[in-house]
Amino acid sequence: MRIAIVAGEASGDLLGAGLIHALRAQYPDAEFGGMGGPLMQGAGCESLFPMEHLSIMGLVEVLDSLPQLFELRARLLAYFVGWKADIFIGIDAPDFNLRLANKIKRAGIPTVHYVSPSVWAWRQGRIHGIKRSVDLMLTLLPFEAAFYERWQVPVAFVGHPLADEIALGLEPAPARAQLGLSSDTSGPVYAILPGSRGSEVSRLGTVFLQAARVLKRKNPAAVFLIPAANAIRESQLHYLLKAFPDLTADQSVRVLQGQARIALQAADGVILASGTASLEAMLVGRPMVVAYRLARPTYWIMKRLMKSKYIALPNLLADEALVPELIQDEVTPERIAEALLRETEASRAAMLKQRFRSLHKQIHCNASERAAKAIKTEILDKTRKA
Repeated sequence: MRIAIVAGEASGDLLGAGLIHALRAQYPDAEFGGMGGPLMQGAGCESLFPMEHLSIMGLVEVLDSLPQLFELRARLLAYFVGWKADIFIGIDAPDFNLRLANKIKRAGIPTVHYVSPSVWAWRQGRIHGIKRSVDLMLTLLPFEAAFYERWQVPVAFVGHPLADEIALGLEPAPARAQLGLSSDTSGPVYAILPGSRGSEVSRLGTVFLQAARVLKRKNPAAVFLIPAANAIRESQLHYLLKAFPDLTADQSVRVLQGQARIALQAADGVILASGTASLEAMLVGRPMVVAYRLARPTYWIMKRLMKSKYIALPNLLADEALVPELIQDEVTPERIAEALLRETEASRAAMLKQRFRSLHKQIHCNASERAAKAIKTEILDKTRKA
């Protein structure tokens, strides 16, 4: 069994590693090749190219990288066809993976896409291309599967691996001890997650640090934890912090090497970029403020194509404005700080904890095993019988 698999960022690497382990339980001698990060490689996937090549965000931003992306897609296609892959699994990175899947499917290789693009939210016309390109869509969230069923696209809701990994009711004390924070810390602890992509950190890093400055003025004992997705983001964050000597002088801000979940668990409240981090903060049970900022041309285009009321995953799951969303020009230090202070008030935080717990249970489904089973029964078993 030869399984071609491509992921494009840290969250996809995590999903891919779990899926590889679950598929290997079904097919012990399977070979995995394609493109992934350290977790997928550790699970036994041969990565032909660095995963960072696909970590590009925005419609306008991707234009500069188009020639390299076209070449990368052509080289992966040629490799998978020559390798005689039994199946192709694209994980997230939909603009890249779905186009690659279309070409691979034409070459006679069955295709699966793991993590639905936000087709239910914007650019709904993409559903026709998805239907032509994908033999099976695996969704992490239940409302996504319902959308595909309406369009008669083969789909399986598998739940979210993060909901399987993260225990209910995590308390901050163990995480604070792991990070060396004093148990009698008098001030609040905040986690700041400006994103895993360089473009996200460029647009949100400074304004998040400015919000930290506002919070620090309100409570000088406040502590801020900033997990860096990788060494490149860590260097980028340290560079941004040079403009904030007032935060670094007393070590109020700590940049961590990875450890995002530990930072979330240790925190009283979180400031973060829209994306998977908002789901992780929800699963850990922490109040949050979600921010979203893009290049103005990209935002102008997306605003006119959006069909969804919300951008934050907790709000999409709850189908209500459960956590504050600050978008584009709303992303200011003052508004971020004010919103976070409201969310972390004791009564509000307690209510959110209960709501988050209920949403956690909805998507706790042993996702990797369910995804592997769906791939086996819906694609590989049928292919072998044919």
